[in-house]
Amino acid sequence: MAITEFSWDKPLSNQSILLEIKGDRLKLSDDVLISNIRWFITFRWALIATLVFFEILMLSASDTLMQLGISEQQKWPVAIIIVLVFANIAYIFSLTHFKSSKYNSPSINLWVQIIVDLICLSVVVHFVGSTTTPISFFYVLHIALACIFFSTRESLYVTILVCFMDMIVIVADNFLITQTPLSTLLSGHFLSEGSRTDGAILWMFFLDALFFIVWYVVSRLSLIVRAHERHLVDAYKQINQAQVEKDQYALLITHQLKSPLDAIRSKINLIKEGYLGETTPEISAALEQMDTRAKNMSGLILDLLRLERLKDTCLDTAVFESVDIQAALYKCIEKLTPVANSKNVALNLSIENFICKVIPDQLGILLENIITNAIIYSHNDTSVEITSTINRLDQSASITITDHGIGIENKDLPNIFNEYFYSPRAAIHNKATSGIGLSIVRIAAENNKLRIKVVSEPGAGTSFTVIFNDTQPPSPFPIEQQETQSVSTAKINLS
Repeated sequence: MAITEFSWDKPLSNQSILLEIKGDRLKLSDDVLISNIRWFITFRWALIATLVFFEILMLSASDTLMQLGISEQQKWPVAIIIVLVFANIAYIFSLTHFKSSKYNSPSINLWVQIIVDLICLSVVVHFVGSTTTPISFFYVLHIALACIFFSTRESLYVTILVCFMDMIVIVADNFLITQTPLSTLLSGHFLSEGSRTDGAILWMFFLDALFFIVWYVVSRLSLIVRAHERHLVDAYKQINQAQVEKDQYALLITHQLKSPLDAIRSKINLIKEGYLGETTPEISAALEQMDTRAKNMSGLILDLLRLERLKDTCLDTAVFESVDIQAALYKCIEKLTPVANSKNVALNLSIENFICKVIPDQLGILLENIITNAIIYSHNDTSVEITSTINRLDQSASITITDHGIGIENKDLPNIFNEYFYSPRAAIHNKATSGIGLSIVRIAAENNKLRIKVVSEPGAGTSFTVIFNDTQPPSPFPIEQQETQSVSTAKINLS
């Protein structure tokens, strides 16, 4: 037995754009910048938690840390924590409660974050030791991030700002504040007694050279990556355009085939009914075969038209309505009664009613296609169980359609919703299959934000479960139930 759950999130077209071209510059789109801003905010919360843990450790185990050479700190870590907390809250408030404008854009937000972080880092570098510890190398992180998220010119500005702040810290530590020890983090007896002014200038130029080398290398790599991203975006647009043109051409051909087929079937029916004279048994058999082939082709055309119509559905314009699931199921059953009768398949219903927000006609198409498949691929003289259940803990609900038919092979199960796919077993059992039915189900589920779980065992049957995320209790008014008519025509058992 194989179990697979399918979930489709239909993205808006704007969300697929990763890059924007502004003048001659290629930059990340605002959506991507906002996503990374939120990631930086989360990372900053982790840094704040680390600093708080460090402060607690200093208060609870100061003697042990002194033995390791780490001296007790003053108030600067607390000040850094407070600044970062308020800064993070401000960033979140700006993203959430203010509309994007000239003075509140993702780029400005990132610039503010970088400047505030650089100021906080410079304070840390000053107190930990600008020339006696490797803390200054953390400036490189901001240069690399600027190269990734900004243009080359803007990342150069960030690099210059980093060099300027590092220079201020080194000059202040080694030339202006002569009474400050080399490091307030490490005890003085752990440090060398060499002159700090001799190597301070050399250290400053070394760091500046390193910062500019890092900027040059990362910015060049970033340009290469963005160029490749641009080519990928262009290729993706070309592929989409080619797909649209292909679909339009297929739709045109389909429309052109529909009218001749209808005319052919009409003439065949006239001959079969004897309006054009008597026919021999051989001619009648040939006409029956022609009508069957034309009927299958007509069904394929209708499926293609329905598939293209569902593809064109836009979630921005589609109307979601409250649908009574019991009424929708009864409507499908009434329509599919002749199909069930032709195979002597009983339809057993056990319905727990609920209300869901969907596109009504597409939900009908989805249920109709799944139930039709269950009937077609069932063995004769079997049954199809249709049940609905409600999970009152999270207000979700599901409809399960189970057949006792040929089942689906494990290797074929992941591909069943692909267009024009059908397994050899399905083709043998139903030679008229087009491989489009479940593609229609997939697009309808995608448009209605539904999930589908499929459980199948070859030779034993298949179960399709349609999962609705947000449901409501049924309306108090009664629903018309055509139980008597359903039982007499299709062996439907209602419970």
